[in-house]
Parts: sequence; structure tokens; C-alpha cells
Amino acid sequence: MASVSSLGLSGLPLTDLLDSLQKNENQVLAVIQDRQTAAKSKLSAYGTLKDAVSAFQKAADAVGNTDSFGALTTKAGSDAISATATNQAIAGQYSVDVTQLASSQTLVYAGQADRTTSIGSGGTLSITLASGDTKTLDLGADTSLNGLAKAINADADIGVNATIINDGSGTPYRLLLTSRETGAANAATAISVSGNTDLDNFLKYAGADTAGVTQGQAAQDAQLTINGIAITSATNTISNVIDGVTLTLNQTTNGTATSLNLTKDDTVAKKAIQDFVKAYNSLLGSIKTLTAYNVDSQTSSALTGDSIARSVQTRMRDAISGAFDATQGTNLAQIGITTDPKTGQLSIDDAKLSAALADNGEGVKSLFTGDTGIGKSVSSTADSFIKFDGILSTAQDGMTKTVADIQKQYDATSDRIAQRMDTYRAQFTQLDAMVSQMNSLSSYLSQQLSALNGTKNK
Repeated sequence: MASVSSLGLSGLPLTDLLDSLQKNENQVLAVIQDRQTAAKSKLSAYGTLKDAVSAFQKAADAVGNTDSFGALTTKAGSDAISATATNQAIAGQYSVDVTQLASSQTLVYAGQADRTTSIGSGGTLSITLASGDTKTLDLGADTSLNGLAKAINADADIGVNATIINDGSGTPYRLLLTSRETGAANAATAISVSGNTDLDNFLKYAGADTAGVTQGQAAQDAQLTINGIAITSATNTISNVIDGVTLTLNQTTNGTATSLNLTKDDTVAKKAIQDFVKAYNSLLGSIKTLTAYNVDSQTSSALTGDSIARSVQTRMRDAISGAFDATQGTNLAQIGITTDPKTGQLSIDDAKLSAALADNGEGVKSLFTGDTGIGKSVSSTADSFIKFDGILSTAQDGMTKTVADIQKQYDATSDRIAQRMDTYRAQFTQLDAMVSQMNSLSSYLSQQLSALNGTKNK
């Protein structure tokens, strides 16, 4: 907008008048700006509310997961074994005696003077495993030790890994083949190369040490007993022997069995329930803050009187109070979770909850994880608000459009005011010039009349 500093030559208070007009015009902008501020605050508040609902849904999904209940802790009597357990396992004690660990086969080949010189040309590598499977690999043009290692390691199905070892001798480069999986069935029983006699002579293996190749380590299965029952495993990780337990063998027990204790652990379930209650109370706290009204200052919050905020609070409360354990009729009050009648927030009696988990674990589990349980009920209700086309998402989209529309209105109004003020200034400038000219003419005429009167008097 153009400056008005040049006005005032006529002595009229035109600058003050323009300032007053500008202030009056700006009152319209202030009203629009207030609307935009309110809209932005509401948009931000919807985002805050959506985050709180999402956090509550996450807590509901966690407490509604059956894995949160019936957890077991595992404790091994020595470092020879370690174990993990799911909620499918049953508490108990086991005696584990590990007499042999599963291992991979290693084949060590005769040293070569150079690792980059090809051995013959091309060929197809064949490896037969003790299981009876035969794997083949087209070796391509590079049949040096480097080329062999690269081709073997790049094939996902060949069954072995290749490494080149430097032993520091006159022919230092030695090819080392290691079966990719432990267990006797994964050992190579025959290796040959067709289409390349030189390479076949180098790599040939027939299940026993031969000229140029030595079995450095034999493949073998793990052998152990659990409570006196003999078990054989191709790997040192065993997950199909004790229900819900994955057992890892680290070393042999040298004839002295080690213990494995599985005990019930309610801390996982308790934490999931505590997190759920905390998330619900946090949601109520967010709603209270976003909808508060200060009576003393008579000021509203962003969502004071908002129907969506009220709907979130009501429906979430109903989702919790309406859920139940269909198996034993367990409810929240019975496990130590009560509602404050003034604030609506939940509180936990820790001792009562611990007792319920210990004495009625299935009932507590069903209360939160069942088809009519709290987890699914809350998660479904939350989803209706926060999903892509949910209530809160739709409200956010609408408020975002409102903010953009108000900005357009503000810009258009600001442009109109600027044009109007430019028009005022042009008019005032003309008026100022005209009045200034009239003042000058009036002064001239007054001087002339005074001169004439003086002549006449003489």
C-alpha cells in the first residue's frame, strides 16, 4: 500500500483520516484472522485427539493379544543350554543331558600356488548329500579358486559354502567347503565335475579322504536326552520336542544333566493391562484438556462443545464397560480395575490384579482377548474414528479445507482493502492538491485586495 506521508500540504488532517479508514478496514481482516486461528486450533486438536485414540488402540491390541497372557520364564541350570517359551508351553521341570552337538561337514582341498589361475575350462559341479539330494551348478568360464568360491557362494541351493584359506606354505591357497546346514543328512557324500577333467580331478570326493581332499570335520546330529528320553536333532536349535519351547544347545554336559525350569510369569500380562489403563486415562485427560471451559476467564478450548470429542469419550467408555468374559463372566471390577465416578478414569488394585492372574488366569485372558473381550471391542471402536475414512479423519479433512478457504477469503479481502486504500489515497492526494491551490489563490487575492485598499486610502 502506498505511503501517505506526502499528504497535509493543504493543512487538512488527511493522514489521520486515512489511518482511521485503514484501522476500520483491518477490523474485517481481524475477524477473518480470528476465524482462521480457531479453525487451525481445532484442526490441531483433532490431530491430538486422533493420536490419543491411536495410542489407546495400540494398547488395546497389545492387551487383546493372547501372547500377552500365560507367559513362561525359562531358567537353565548351566550354560550348556538356553531356552525360550511361548504361552503354549506348560510350566514344569526338565533334566537335559547333551552328549553331542550338531555340526557341519568341512572338506579341505590341497593347496594351490595361485588363486586366480583357472583349473581347466568350464564344467558342471555336482554335489550329492547324505540325504540323497544332488545339487548341480554351472561353473562358467572362471574356474580359478576365486571363481569357484564366487560361483558356489552365489548359488542358494548348492548346499555348501566356499572359503579360501592361506596356510602360508609354498602352495598356500586351500579351498574349504563347509555344509551350510548342520546334521549328518547334510554332509556331502560325492562331489564331481562333468565337462572339465582337470577340475574334476581337483574337486572329486567320494565320501572319504582321498588324494587332494580331507574331511576336516564330519557332519553329525545333536544327541541328547530330556527326562531320560533320547532325542536326535540335525540342528542345535530344537523347537519340536517340548511344546511351546525352543531349546538351544550350546555345549555338551559331559555326562552331568542340567536342569530346565519353566515357571509361570504374569508380569507380561500385568504390564499389558497397566499400559491399557494408562492409555485410557491419557485419552480421557486429552479430551478433558481439549474440551475444557474456563469459567473465570470465560474462555473455551479448541473442542469445547465438540460432538466428536464427546462421541469418542462415550463410545470408548461403552467399549470397555460392555466387554465381558464369555467363559466365566469375569469383569474388570473382579480383577481389581475400577472407575472413578467423578473423573471416569480407571484405577488398578495391584494386589487384586495379581491374585486374579494367579487364580483365574484364563478368565482374565478371556476378558481381554476373547471375541467379546475388551481388546477387540476397543480396537474396533477406535478404528471407526482413526481409519482412513473414519470420523476423526473425515473431520480433519474438512477442517483442513476450512482453513484453506479462510486463507483464500483473507487474501481476497486484504487485496480489496489495499485497492480501496489506494483509491482513497489518490482521492485524498487530489483533494490535498486542490485545497492547497485554493489556499494559495485565496492568499494571493487577499494580498491584492489589501494592496488595492492601501492605494485607495492614499
